[in-house]
Amino acid sequence: MRVGFSVIFQNAGEAKSDSQVYAEDLALARQAESLGFDSIWSVEHHFTDYTLCPNVFQFLTYMAACTEKIQLGSMVCVLPWHDPLRVAEQVAMLDVMSGGRVILGLGRGTGRIEFDGFRVAMPEARTRFAESAEMVLEGLEQGWCEYDGQYIRQPRVDLRPRPEKTFKGRTYAAAISTETAEIMAKMGVGLLIIPQKPWPVVSKELEQYRNTFRAATGTDAPAPYCAGWTFVDESADRAEELARRYISGYWETVIKHYEFDKDHLKNTPGYEFHGEMYDRLNAPGGMEQMTNFFIDLQLWGTPDQVFEKILTIRENTLADGYIAVCSYAGMPHEEADRNMKLFARTVMPELQKLASVETRLQALA
Repeated sequence: MRVGFSVIFQNAGEAKSDSQVYAEDLALARQAESLGFDSIWSVEHHFTDYTLCPNVFQFLTYMAACTEKIQLGSMVCVLPWHDPLRVAEQVAMLDVMSGGRVILGLGRGTGRIEFDGFRVAMPEARTRFAESAEMVLEGLEQGWCEYDGQYIRQPRVDLRPRPEKTFKGRTYAAAISTETAEIMAKMGVGLLIIPQKPWPVVSKELEQYRNTFRAATGTDAPAPYCAGWTFVDESADRAEELARRYISGYWETVIKHYEFDKDHLKNTPGYEFHGEMYDRLNAPGGMEQMTNFFIDLQLWGTPDQVFEKILTIRENTLADGYIAVCSYAGMPHEEADRNMKLFARTVMPELQKLASVETRLQALA
């Protein structure tokens, strides 16, 4: 199993200066390769203290220069906020400079503040995402971009530097709704799973995605990556106490940034699933129930407990990659550093010993 590490540059509550947040999370990120992680990731967000990484490829370019072998993952680049031609150029350039180490993660975005800031109408997001993804992926394979869609209209131009390696098998999309997963399946794109739904529901939706992928491409879908908010401690009691403090703190920033406590997503085409969050949060006891549900989905406990929880995720999703987020919600840097290193020393080696899902399925056949 491949194991990645992600920094998200969160400044919840403005407790620190933004420059201090960067100094601390970059210090964590620079250790990832020497600690044995297979990949380093970050996210893209704008305009709030939720996360402070407006250009994930700029961060990954920095990490490419700091490292030699580790893969470089975007979790994710939100296509509706970008000119897709510029995305294709940036990805091609980073991949050439890094010796083919990019894992390309794509998404369509949910934050109203971000769509408003970039002057993009949210009802257009799903179509913009699908058109942009198709153009970017085709461009990276063929070395030139051209597209004539409803929103994306691009005359043919060459990508320079030209991509030298295929991105097939190393492109993923974050898909919360089944409709977006369906789009990605038809394009032959893998899935990046963020724990937000009950695992039996995720398992059922993945089966539908895999069937669509196989019908569209004639091949099996790649094993997904799964990211998780991680807290490891040798003491089970301390792990639970602090995990509940920091993961619930992170959940509060999710609600604030995405405005899930407001009803605008219920009436926004393409965001019907996200709009259901408003009803759940506003039901009697809904906030407490949703907070506890989110906490329980994440990966916390002793090293053995965290390992077993990741195995449960693997059984439900057939994931072959796990991405640990170890610093969030104002967690002190010393705690995040300890958390990361304990995970790397105790949990990660056991995960990396696991046979790939493909190998395991072949053995069972």
